[in-house]
Amino acid sequence: MNRTLEGKVALVAGATRGTGRGIAVELGAAGATVYCTGRSTRRRRSEMNRPETVEETAERVTRAGGQGIAVEVDHLEPERVRALVERIRRERGRLDLLVNDIWGADPLAEWNVPVWKHSLDDGLRILRLAIDTHLITSHHALPLLIENPGGLVVEVTDGTLEHNLANYRLSAFYDLAKLSVNRLAFTQAHELRPHGCCAVSLTPGWLRSESMLENFGVTEENWRDATAKQPHFVISESPSYTGRAVVALAADEDRMRWSGQSTSSGRLAQVYGFTDLDGSRPDAWRYIEEVESKGRPADATGYR
Repeated sequence: MNRTLEGKVALVAGATRGTGRGIAVELGAAGATVYCTGRSTRRRRSEMNRPETVEETAERVTRAGGQGIAVEVDHLEPERVRALVERIRRERGRLDLLVNDIWGADPLAEWNVPVWKHSLDDGLRILRLAIDTHLITSHHALPLLIENPGGLVVEVTDGTLEHNLANYRLSAFYDLAKLSVNRLAFTQAHELRPHGCCAVSLTPGWLRSESMLENFGVTEENWRDATAKQPHFVISESPSYTGRAVVALAADEDRMRWSGQSTSSGRLAQVYGFTDLDGSRPDAWRYIEEVESKGRPADATGYR
């Protein structure tokens, strides 16, 4: 087990499933204490209406070798976020890493529907879940993070800045949500720099999330069987891959070189040398760029 982050305290906001869960567990495997937040608990489900719970994520963190702490938090409620950060201060006295992975808007997104036809209520809810939650969490968490130089904020989104600027992403609401998170990392990097802390925008590639595996009728163990239905699935990656990217960033003493940048799990794997669970090193966004360079459309949402 890699103990490079032993003694470090992380908050993974939006850790119930998918990328957030993968990041939390890999941070635990590196020895970190991880506060795992989400709305889906063993007592109630969020509007995502899925079976994964934040308690299960925390248990996986602990089994991996860290200390996982589950906290039910709706990150649209500032007082609950404030109470969470006060608890971290009281119990740990520091915060070394904030991962803003809050999302939960998949059921609200309408694909290729123009803004005047898309449900306005659902569209505005997408923006609240994707942007307001991140701002509220940073507002309350960053005063604790900047007390120690070297702190890191990871803003998790879908798509690199370069891709999101050049491509239409599902709808006006989804497009704005994902591009805004890229920008949030840039602006927070500017504000954190005087305190010796940094912020990075990070995207996974085509994610083998719980729902994606279910969609293809496979598991993480036999996921390659899905390539019979969708050959492009060969470029997919597990949530742990993005988790290992975050561990690599957090353990890098020269992490400030990434501050303000938009990057991907695949790109960081090339730099740091980590692999996915199966030993592969997928780079979905480079794959998409290669397809586009040949004159074929490759909207990444079609590969996710």
